[in-house]
Amino acid sequence: MTDPLGRWRRLAPDSVLLDGFHALKHAVRFGAEIPVAVTADRTAALALADELAPDVRPRLDALLTEVPEAVYASLVPRPHPTAVAALAVRPARAAHLERLARTPRGAPVVVLDHPRNLGNAGAVIRLAAGFGATGVVTTGTLDPWHPTVVRGGAGLHFATAVERLAVDELPPGPVFALDPEGDDIRGVKLPDDALLAFGSERSGLSADLRARADHLLSLPMRPQVSSYNLATSVAMTLYHWSATGGAPS
Repeated sequence: MTDPLGRWRRLAPDSVLLDGFHALKHAVRFGAEIPVAVTADRTAALALADELAPDVRPRLDALLTEVPEAVYASLVPRPHPTAVAALAVRPARAAHLERLARTPRGAPVVVLDHPRNLGNAGAVIRLAAGFGATGVVTTGTLDPWHPTVVRGGAGLHFATAVERLAVDELPPGPVFALDPEGDDIRGVKLPDDALLAFGSERSGLSADLRARADHLLSLPMRPQVSSYNLATSVAMTLYHWSATGGAPS
């Protein structure tokens, strides 16, 4: 690649930014198409691969081009400590929608109803990938493929189906929505084909999502504690699903 800077700038508007070694590692592991990858220190990046990801080391060796540190810093909004960045092709929306709609499902779909925090959304996608969830769907205006979300998800968007949909476009399946007025989740077995819906910390579930819900569930919480962080709530719920019969793939 004789002009990584020029190629990057041509591809960037339509590509997914993979910010940091771990995002690139996960994207490679889960089959992302990556047309360009750069680093300010190729030796250090490949040493990380030897230590943490020997399974993808040959692919990273072929992908990574070393560029001056100033060039690397000009390509990303916030340089990552690993000084690695790449561009990936976003998976086809049609393929994701088909995967989300396919029944029977072997694992739930996580629904984030009007999320507000980009980092929290990324953390949820990372959790969903770890538990083998079918996908993560957001409603509202937040773009689940925003670079900050992808950074928070450590590149694990490519390990699950991530899309933004309206409430009336949600995949089929019973909706179990988390709400303080719901039944204690500890008494409920969550089915594999469930849609697990979470509102924002500030305003909870939207009226549309609440009306779509088949079941309202609550997480155990000490009195006078107002709420859990969104990613914490998702983690507790997915763990409950896995501990009562579901399992990571």
